Formats: sequence, C-alpha cells, structure tokens
Amino acid sequence: MVRFGIIGTNWITESFINGASEIEEFELTSVYSRTKEKAEEFANKFEASIETFTDLDAFFQHDKLDAVYIASPNAFHAKQAIQAMQHGKHVIVEKPMASNTREVQEMFDVAKANNVVLMEALKTTFLPNFQAIQDNLHKIGQVRRYFSSFCQYSSRYDAYKEGTVLNAFKPELSNGSLMDIGIYCIYPMVALFGKPNKVYANAYMLDSGVDGQGSVMFDYDELNGAVMYSKITNSYLPSEIQGEEGSIVIDKISRPTKVEIYYKDGTIEDITRPQKENSMYYEAKGFIDAIHAGQTESPVNTYEKSYTTATILEEARKQIGLTFPADK
Repeated sequence: MVRFGIIGTNWITESFINGASEIEEFELTSVYSRTKEKAEEFANKFEASIETFTDLDAFFQHDKLDAVYIASPNAFHAKQAIQAMQHGKHVIVEKPMASNTREVQEMFDVAKANNVVLMEALKTTFLPNFQAIQDNLHKIGQVRRYFSSFCQYSSRYDAYKEGTVLNAFKPELSNGSLMDIGIYCIYPMVALFGKPNKVYANAYMLDSGVDGQGSVMFDYDELNGAVMYSKITNSYLPSEIQGEEGSIVIDKISRPTKVEIYYKDGTIEDITRPQKENSMYYEAKGFIDAIHAGQTESPVNTYEKSYTTATILEEARKQIGLTFPADK
C-alpha cells in the first residue's frame, strides 16, 4: 500500500481521491487544511479512518504517510512539496508544478537528494487516448501544425465582474488563465514535440493583474504550434495535429475521449480507446507505479517535460507582462 495524505480540500482533490481509490495499492490516511473544520468536513466524505491536521510539520511527520498529493494554490506548491520531500515523502503536485523555473529546479534537486518520486499531476499524458495519439502519429506523415484550444468560462469570473476577486484571478497565488488552463494545451505539445525554438505570446489582462485569456504561437524546425486558452469565454473547437497525410482531431485536449484521423483521401479512422470516466485514475496509477519501481521521476511526466513547460510558461508570462510575487 501507498499511504496518502492530501493538501487542498477542493473539488479537484476529491476527484483525485475518487480516481485513486480504484487502485488497490492506494490508501488515504490524512488530510491537511488550514482550519480543523474544513479538514474534518472533507475527511468525513470518505469511508476511512483519516486523521486531520492543521499543522504542516505534524502532517509530514505522520507515521502513516508515504506520499502527498498537493492541490493548494500554485504559489504554495514549491514550499509544500519541498517540505514534504525533506520528510522523505513522495509528492504528486497539481499542475502547474510551481510558479516559475527556479522553484521547479529546487523541487527537482530536493527530490533527488531525498530519493523520492516527484511528479507533476498533468493528467492528459497518462490517458489511453493520448497514448493512442502517440501510437498513431506516424500515420499522418510529416507533422506541420499543432493546434490546441481550451477555453472554459470560469464561474469565478462572475464574482470578479461583481468586484470580488477570488483565488483564480489573484497574482499573489500565481494564478491566471495561462497557468490554470493554458498549460493543458502546452504540456501535451511538449510531450509530443519537445521544446520549441521560439515562443510568441499575447493576452487580455485583467485589472487584478492576471490574464483572463491568451494565445501562444510556437516555432519548431518542421512545424508550427498554436494554442488558445481562456477563463472568460467558452470555446467548442476541438484540437488538431495536422500532418501532410492527414490530421488527428482531438475532442478535448485536457481529457481526450474521442480521437480520429482524417486522411487527405477523405477516409476517417477512429483511434479512440476505452478510458475510465474518472481520468485522474491514470495519473495516480502512474505515480504509484513509479514509487513501487523505486524511481525518482515518472517515465511519462518526466522532469524534462515539466521543466520545459515551466520555461515556456515563464517566457509567455514575460511577453504578456504577467509577474508573480514568487518571481522576486
């Protein structure tokens, strides 16, 4: 068994636990929150003997804790992950891994020094339908364009327009559209094609200091990339990888459930694979497998992919004028 503790009592944490609970080796033992009431309220949702904590040191010293899932605001990821790893705990941390590349590198160094697994919880790359894309990419010939769109109107934006700035739109928490939504478009591109040669970014900035929406263009030697993301509008466009012999059409880049190849002769091949409804099962399974294998990084969500993505996010932020207190 791998005994888990969680930081962050929100819907994404609940989804992770529900997905991970389908894995035989997963056991939830502890919950951390800043308030006792919230920790106990969250723990009571699950049928288990779960201990609750409001002190991080006591949480990390818990003798029934092997690994930590971190889903706190982005600005806290690095500090909490480093503290956990210094206590010998394995860490899976929600995307984005940290606020900037400096923090990401510090996290890598601590993971290696303490011989623990550190993994970014970007779920797309673990999904059977993303593996279908990788396995069938050769069928479309020379790839010339990667296009990805993820625009999802945030319910928190309604509050923002009424004058209440919630966490999703706070620069002090290293948040914003690029960090929360855009990364879903960028990380799969990095997984498929590596680091681009050039990055060109633009965005619509909100008065709070973060981006409400944006787009980024990428230059590679043989192809171009383009991504669109937003927390203030919706889009219903699929994502697409265009090759000289055909195009792979992906219904939703964050969680592909329908993947087809449109060949230039007009034929269509459905390459969709069976996939669990709770897509977070796969990242949890990959993380637990890495622990059992005695690795310090996931062979899927590698350090290189996370660092390259962090580099792109940092460069894009520089171009659109988005800075965080964590950068200073």
